[in-house]
Amino acid sequence: MPEIITTVAAWRTRRAAHRAAGRSVGFVPTMGALHEGHASLFRAAREENAVVLASVFVNPTQFDETHDFENYPRTLPADQALMDAAGVDAVFVPSVAEMYPDGTRYRVDEAEFSRELCGAHRPGHFSGMLTVVLKLLQIADAERAYFGEKDWQQLALIRGMAQAFFLPTTIIGRPTVREADGLALSSRNARLSPAERALAPRFHQVLTTAPTPATATAALSAAGFAVDYIEDHDGRRLGAVRLGATRLIDNVPLA
Repeated sequence: MPEIITTVAAWRTRRAAHRAAGRSVGFVPTMGALHEGHASLFRAAREENAVVLASVFVNPTQFDETHDFENYPRTLPADQALMDAAGVDAVFVPSVAEMYPDGTRYRVDEAEFSRELCGAHRPGHFSGMLTVVLKLLQIADAERAYFGEKDWQQLALIRGMAQAFFLPTTIIGRPTVREADGLALSSRNARLSPAERALAPRFHQVLTTAPTPATATAALSAAGFAVDYIEDHDGRRLGAVRLGATRLIDNVPLA
């Protein structure tokens, strides 16, 4: 099973030893509740690095709704088993106090793209996400870090932050992993009722086939989705919808 590391100091000791031995590190940050999408990131890191580090940290500063944070699934024993099967060597599982020793006095704030798309519907979310990812990238000190393309806006913002702050870690995006019916894998899918789960694949179908964002919005609304947005941006069609209490995001390349 992967070694569990709970403090920054403990990982830095191990990182120094890896560096002295010439071992590269691949890093996959997560919030737990892992699935095959995460496993694909672990396997990619395993193929390209001598050591694979994952993190499991449910970050309170990126939740815009308290109940969403409180209800986020914590499944560390199952997560460890999945990580073990995918070749993860160590997992960083810090406390909130370890990650935020100053409280939340210092934050990363991106002033443009983070205000659009999901950012327009989730105030403060991307500031919290970028803040914790910057902390984690600094702690991991990895050669490479791996993120899924399902969260395309998040990936774009992380890449921009890494460039803006001259971070030495290479940010690598990996393709979205989907169910056989097209639904993008997400920890949130477990919250869908059976009826909602049956309807959910329609989201990807419409994103892929609708001629315009407006027609996609109309089709999804008619099917019973509450649409936050459907927009074409930088060669991709991105969308966020709600089924009941569950928010789903996805994106597809434009033809």
